[in-house]
Amino acid sequence: MIRISRLSPLALLLALVAGCASHSSPRARVQDEFGVLVMAHGGRPEWNQGVLSAVAPLRDRYDIEVAFGMADAASIDEAVRRLEARGVRKIGVVRLFVSGESWYERTEQILGVAAGAPARPTPAGHAHAAHGHDHAMAFWKVETEASFALSKQGLAEAPEMGVILADRASALSRRPELEDVLILAHGPGDDGENERWLGHLDARADAVRQRLPFRRVRVETLREDWPEKRAEAARRIRAFVQGAADEGGRAVVVPFRVYGFGPYRELLGGLDYVSDGVGLIPHRNVTSWLEQQVRTLQPGPFRNAASR
Repeated sequence: MIRISRLSPLALLLALVAGCASHSSPRARVQDEFGVLVMAHGGRPEWNQGVLSAVAPLRDRYDIEVAFGMADAASIDEAVRRLEARGVRKIGVVRLFVSGESWYERTEQILGVAAGAPARPTPAGHAHAAHGHDHAMAFWKVETEASFALSKQGLAEAPEMGVILADRASALSRRPELEDVLILAHGPGDDGENERWLGHLDARADAVRQRLPFRRVRVETLREDWPEKRAEAARRIRAFVQGAADEGGRAVVVPFRVYGFGPYRELLGGLDYVSDGVGLIPHRNVTSWLEQQVRTLQPGPFRNAASR
């Protein structure tokens, strides 16, 4: 029997952002013409709203735009133009992805700080390349006079995320000595990169191990977009969850995703486990991490097409 907490992500989200500054809150004039571009995967309206709510508390201190679509030139271009229209000339790019490796080189190329992106196509030839999640992923160089500094740390590399995992797991726990915690993430296709994902996730899982005396704490990646690798990962993940029940306990499943439970309900169908289905958002530590990235980027150095 699957047991999902009745406290929905939306309810948690509303609780987190209650009292936060609205988008129309007055903001002190940004010094040095500095602004922030937050890049995020994007998804359904509630997914996008989760990201916007995590960003909202920072809007009274920074000039911020959000570009959904992973590394889509069209959405990045729109965000850059909105910032430029407000006088921003130095843009800190915070990449809200699980892995710091995700789309880094592609983003540099789109922003013109590295070679490789073609010129923007004419409107008649402008087409977005489809990704597996119905997101557009146009690839061309943004024409801009702005300069950029890009964040390099992913959420899996951030110690603050360990606290979120520990909070999620402890809230679901009843008898930790009989519980096996599974921290489950998307995962990349490249085997070497996947090993780096697992290493970062396991470091974050130490916060769970230290919070309560769980029987086991395991990290796994589903390798969601690569069918052959996904099949093997799915077999291993299901075996771990089933094993918890076979040993007289239960599995506690915590998704390491920016938002939501992804495909894990289907993956774990028919198994006995407990989860609240809530990703890293909503949690105050995501907002804290965003602000720390901004503070790291604000001094620069900034790069533009002319500097390469």
